Amino acid sequence: MPMPPTDHVVTVCFATGEDADWFAASEKINDVLHTDGTPARRYRVRHRRLIGWLTRFLGYHLLDAARRFGAVTMAAGGRKSRLDLTGTAAKAAHDASRRWRAWNTHINATTRPAHPWEDYLAQHHADPAKVTVAEARRRFEQQPRVLAMLAHSFNPYELSVYQAGEATYVGLHWRIALIGDALITTDGRLLMPASDSVADRFRFLNDACAYLRGLRSSARLCAVTIA
Repeated sequence: MPMPPTDHVVTVCFATGEDADWFAASEKINDVLHTDGTPARRYRVRHRRLIGWLTRFLGYHLLDAARRFGAVTMAAGGRKSRLDLTGTAAKAAHDASRRWRAWNTHINATTRPAHPWEDYLAQHHADPAKVTVAEARRRFEQQPRVLAMLAHSFNPYELSVYQAGEATYVGLHWRIALIGDALITTDGRLLMPASDSVADRFRFLNDACAYLRGLRSSARLCAVTIA
């Protein structure tokens, strides 16, 4: 299934003992998606309580690590046991909660509910000759709530998730922080949403998170941004 022509993040998984450097990740991306990519530093790095004072300065078992004051803080991937997946999800949940509460104050409390982008996209798919993508976008963006979101720099194409409530919005974004938009399994299978609907994104993300949880601590991950 082809990826849409915009930047997406793909999580590549490697089994224990498998070569898992950047070259190997690039090969998997090319084999499965027929495209190239760049490392995406998305994961917080885990520092164990007792030996963390030493390992925080070491980049072993990590891919494309970033440092702050000499200490490793973020990475595009590495051994699962070295990645702070819980911390990564918690940071994303915190940021998403702040965004939703700001939206609730500035948008939800001051404008009426609007039809989400998916409704207008369905009109386009039902009759492409009558409702072009440009016309569907115009109809969507002329709604007062959508205009207000644009004015306040909220992503209007997440309107359906915002309107579903804080728990739904936060739940989507902490999952995205861990997985991205697609996942390549250790045996080369591509997992991605069946459609652009929020429901299908949740189904995919739930399956991908369960797969990630089931990997051994010695397995390796790599997040890749593709165009």
